[in-house]
Amino acid sequence: MNTLKVLHVGEYVKGGVATYIKEVVSYQRNARDIEEVYVMLSKNNSEKNFNIDPNSIIFYEYYRKPLYFIKAIIEVYRTIRKLEPDIVHAHSTFAGFFVRFPFLFVKKRPKIVYCSHGWSFLMDLPKYKKRVFAFIERILSIKTDILINISYNELHNSVKYHLPKEKSIVIYNGISEVEKQGNVDIPIDESKINLLFVGRFDRQKGLDILLNFFSSYKNNNIKLYIIGDSVLNNQGIKIPKNVINLGWVKNEIIDLYYKKFDAIIMPSRWEGFGLVAIEAMKNKKPVIASNRGALPEIIKNGKNGFIFDLDNMETLQGILDRINKDILKKLGEEGYRNFKERFTSLRMNIEIIEQYKKLLQIE
Repeated sequence: MNTLKVLHVGEYVKGGVATYIKEVVSYQRNARDIEEVYVMLSKNNSEKNFNIDPNSIIFYEYYRKPLYFIKAIIEVYRTIRKLEPDIVHAHSTFAGFFVRFPFLFVKKRPKIVYCSHGWSFLMDLPKYKKRVFAFIERILSIKTDILINISYNELHNSVKYHLPKEKSIVIYNGISEVEKQGNVDIPIDESKINLLFVGRFDRQKGLDILLNFFSSYKNNNIKLYIIGDSVLNNQGIKIPKNVINLGWVKNEIIDLYYKKFDAIIMPSRWEGFGLVAIEAMKNKKPVIASNRGALPEIIKNGKNGFIFDLDNMETLQGILDRINKDILKKLGEEGYRNFKERFTSLRMNIEIIEQYKKLLQIE
């Protein structure tokens, strides 16, 4: 039987990308088709613990500054040449650049799989920047064998920007089905409808829009809680008195918080996928999400949650004014069924390895 050696390469591996890579690596280290699996990532701003032999984790000195780009490219290239993997699986924009750029000038290379985890040219950016990012991705795609899109929204838009459709596939993100056991003590008024926001306090996640809405929203039956952390250049976030900030919570126990609430709210400006949505569904919680990016692809309005128009916050008010706990519980149950069918890590990992084998023509 042919078995594979796989090298995963990331840049700042944290948040959703870290969750993704951990799920993939944990599966691949025990998969019968994988002989060896390695992870290479920035020593700074990355999580350090992965469920593999510590000797299989390679850190490189790096900060997101031009001088370090050159060093990262050299270190990644040397590691690829040393390990000689069958597959190099690059995760996120910068890692995708570090892996593929040298092979624009070198003929011999391993098979390269690339997942942007959200195309840079689909972010809320000036048009000229989108065109530049899309041009770079088109050039790098020459040395790419498979482009993994994390949603059909990402796929359709990447094709519009002229990335090669014949190399592009969709594999939805997936997370573990294992339920966390335990309890967290949060002073929640069970007589109210309690909503939870989970995410970075940055522009993409739209927390500023949500907080501005709640600063004037007067429905005493609705209570908003937020979990997350601030990022640089984001000191403008002001939390109204009627919103409770629970601070930062470790991913290992986030499920215990989801279980406490009636629904999860996602006011994102853009979303390549929306990991929080499937985390909520796993915990039988409906999602109230903006109509941006892949969110309407995951959340079906009136079935496993609600979709509101981010440009018309009266649509959110209409949803909040008419929901009740019984409706939310029913939507949460449907969301859980949907999660089991479409968004488990097992399903994601089987599809990834199938693509590896297809690429190398292994039965």
